[in-house]
Amino acid sequence: MVPVILDIDGTLVDTNYQHALAWQRALREHGEIVPAWRIHRHIGMGGDQIVAAVAGDELERRRGDAVRATEGEHYAGLIDEVELLPGARALLVALRARGVTTVLASSAKADEVDVYLDMLDARDLVDGWTTSADVEATKPEPDLVRAALDKTGPGSDAVLVGDSVWDCEAATRAGIPTVGVLTGGFGRAELLEAGATVVYESAEELRDHLDEPPFNGALVQPRAIAARSG
Repeated sequence: MVPVILDIDGTLVDTNYQHALAWQRALREHGEIVPAWRIHRHIGMGGDQIVAAVAGDELERRRGDAVRATEGEHYAGLIDEVELLPGARALLVALRARGVTTVLASSAKADEVDVYLDMLDARDLVDGWTTSADVEATKPEPDLVRAALDKTGPGSDAVLVGDSVWDCEAATRAGIPTVGVLTGGFGRAELLEAGATVVYESAEELRDHLDEPPFNGALVQPRAIAARSG
């Protein structure tokens, strides 16, 4: 089996809606009212890009860093409400049992990733993980996927498992296939259009298909796609 790169937020840990609420509250504090549904459509995109994507370049220039700091404060107040998604840890156990090199990919801050690693009890089950310190530009840029690939070993192929269109696009730009899951709130058709080769309902369902393509390396690379602008 090829190495597996697992997105964390929305794929293993149920955080997407808490993040959407934190961003909405932060933007409101800085004078910008953005509907929650629009913010949710951009969850999975990195925090360095989300302000401009949902509220425009002018707010990003004036207040981008301040909005991000406020979002972090709001999310810190919500993180205790976060739960693991069904089958998340069992998927890590199944990959470890098969001897699959597994890397967790996140552009979250290191303290948030530490919380998720504790929730998943994952440190002895995976071969590495990423944080915001590992990348300059976040999804849909491919930097995060490339940083995770560096941790799978030199010259290795890999499959990314993710829940958002931004995961799919980042993986496509990095030249590896994506397996989508629906637990982030994006639809099956959206994920397939964004480049996913196959979509499962959850990590729990995915676990039953680990011996199939693309995990066994039998599926072709995803097609190239244009970046979404929001």
